[in-house]
Amino acid sequence: MSIIGIIPARYASTRFPGKPLVMIDGKTMLQRVVEQSKKASLLTEIVVATDDTRIETHCKEIGVKCIITSANHPSGSDRCQEAYKLSGSKANYIINIQGDEPFLHPEQINSLAKACDGATELATQMIKCSNYEMLADTGEVKIVLNETNEALFFSRSIIPFVKNEKTENWHLKHSYYRHVGMYAYRSDILEKISKLPVSSLEKAESLEQLRWLQNGFKIKCVETSYESHCIDTPEDIEKVLKLMK
Repeated sequence: MSIIGIIPARYASTRFPGKPLVMIDGKTMLQRVVEQSKKASLLTEIVVATDDTRIETHCKEIGVKCIITSANHPSGSDRCQEAYKLSGSKANYIINIQGDEPFLHPEQINSLAKACDGATELATQMIKCSNYEMLADTGEVKIVLNETNEALFFSRSIIPFVKNEKTENWHLKHSYYRHVGMYAYRSDILEKISKLPVSSLEKAESLEQLRWLQNGFKIKCVETSYESHCIDTPEDIEKVLKLMK
């Protein structure tokens, strides 16, 4: 099974302009993501998808293929679809590698790649919620699963509701999982979902994966033990470096 890893890297981030090129302990964030991705043994190739020539120039410097895409994509999935088409790749699956997680572990990518078996339409990762604070955080997206670990729903709210229990004890009475935002798409499915209009559930929760569920697509959820450390603001850099040390 051939799998291409695509790293969407926008320069014009609203909260952190130029984020892919910010220096983190001697290397750019993008370079760190690329280096970690190259360690994933199950990827056939790696491509950076960007809308900015400054990032394209940096990709040449660090030795990774880069594809210029439209600046108007509403999501990373849409950028991945255009990059996949422009790359000329015939890969069976595309893995969307988050460009703002410079310390991702290669085994996160490999474990998701193992779910790419030809039958899987879409796949993503999840990690168990270990405390109530994490469960109650609306920035953490929770997942409701069926018996084969396919997603039934994603929500910023705590679902399911545990009847006759104190809210702060819910995580002790039910196994809750939160979303880790890396996606794998079968190539034909990525083309289909990129043509879907924004759905009502997606608007409500501001979660693009709800568009896919609402339109009948299946999302396989793969458990990981690796935490996700995303850089959204300049302040996050120091926080993540402390965690890594």
